[in-house]
Amino acid sequence: MERAGAAAAELAARLCAETAKDVLVLAGPGKNGGDAKILAGLLKEKFFRVTLAGAAEAASLPLDARWGLVVDGLFGIGLARDIEGEYARLVDYVNSLACPVLALDIPSGIAADTGRVLGRAVRATHTITFIALKPGLLTLDGPDHCGAVSVAGLGLDLKKLARPAAWKAGPHLFAEVLKPRSLSFHKGQAGSLGILGGAAGMTGAALLAGRAALKLGAGRVYIGMLEETSIDPGAPELMLRHPDDALGQDLDAIVVGPGLGQSGRAEALVGAVLASDMPCVLDADALNIMADNKDLRAACAKRRSDTLLTPHPGEAGRLLGLKVLEVQNDRLAAAQRIARELNAHVVLKGNGSVLVARDGHWFINTSGNPGMASAGMGDVLSGMLGAFLAQGLPGEAALVLGVHLHGCAADAAGHGAGLTASELIDPARRLWNAWLLK
Repeated sequence: MERAGAAAAELAARLCAETAKDVLVLAGPGKNGGDAKILAGLLKEKFFRVTLAGAAEAASLPLDARWGLVVDGLFGIGLARDIEGEYARLVDYVNSLACPVLALDIPSGIAADTGRVLGRAVRATHTITFIALKPGLLTLDGPDHCGAVSVAGLGLDLKKLARPAAWKAGPHLFAEVLKPRSLSFHKGQAGSLGILGGAAGMTGAALLAGRAALKLGAGRVYIGMLEETSIDPGAPELMLRHPDDALGQDLDAIVVGPGLGQSGRAEALVGAVLASDMPCVLDADALNIMADNKDLRAACAKRRSDTLLTPHPGEAGRLLGLKVLEVQNDRLAAAQRIARELNAHVVLKGNGSVLVARDGHWFINTSGNPGMASAGMGDVLSGMLGAFLAQGLPGEAALVLGVHLHGCAADAAGHGAGLTASELIDPARRLWNAWLLK
């Protein structure tokens, strides 16, 4: 507690300008409050004007005060119930202010394991978390409440204390597979990918996946289009075929789902892919078809080759027989259950996408931005994942690298409204090649 309070006090002092010495420190009843009280004492020693307040002072805090900083030490990682009463009044007070807010360990009201808001939550501009990151900082509502996150290790050597149970997604985790191509490399070594989808009115989805796969390095890309289409003028390198013809190629991996629809023909194609021994990606309508067919789910669970599933919360809910809110209330548990029951590598998409490998390893991805809330983003991701599988990447590496790269490409392309899925493909190619050359 002494170390935590000292680390937080050091950051708080840096956040306060010389002309903004008035600091409000909110201390709750538990260990988080203890950290806050130690911080308050240390700031007083540095000649800050500190007001220490708890539930008893909630009604008396001045509405017109000009705080240089507010420190949130009300509740930490142990909170398991909604914030109510005088503590709710304190949270509302903090959120009404325009000054910087520093949360200790996690913003009060955010569930540490899930990122769910427990009634209401402090919106911090900065969070200093102790020892290690918590999942709730990185997924669901957490990123909207924690601001800039820093980790204070408190002098502990985590490598000696315990093996990590989870990781923040990034290319450093899979450096062993990020190798540049040799000068003698040829397209046969880059693999052949099949993509099944493109029903009437949804041909663009399959074409987006195909274009992404080409630019992320797949040697050949065959698209089995349910709606007959002869050529993609934007990517004439794509080979558009009848679905049976695409399946009949010598493929190294296959993607099924982009624009697939839910017809009987689509269901048969999903079944054919699950019966194969190829690494595969199941996305969009392929997941919805599986959700309604227990035999297909059983076939997925029996597969030995890498299977990648990419549900958003609605698709995850259908696979699990849950409402979307139930999935979102514990995103990690939902993704873990899908991975376990379907023997697959799974990404549960959304703010702080949760990735679970079939052996139980899990990750949270923090790249990406709200500009990705537009049609076709998932199709581009599925094409990227398929390209990585076709080139021989293991399923876990393909999933984590692909999801992280997808978000990084969006960050490079732009953060605002109007970002289109096709705009991600060229930035993704540039970033991927930069990773390979490091």
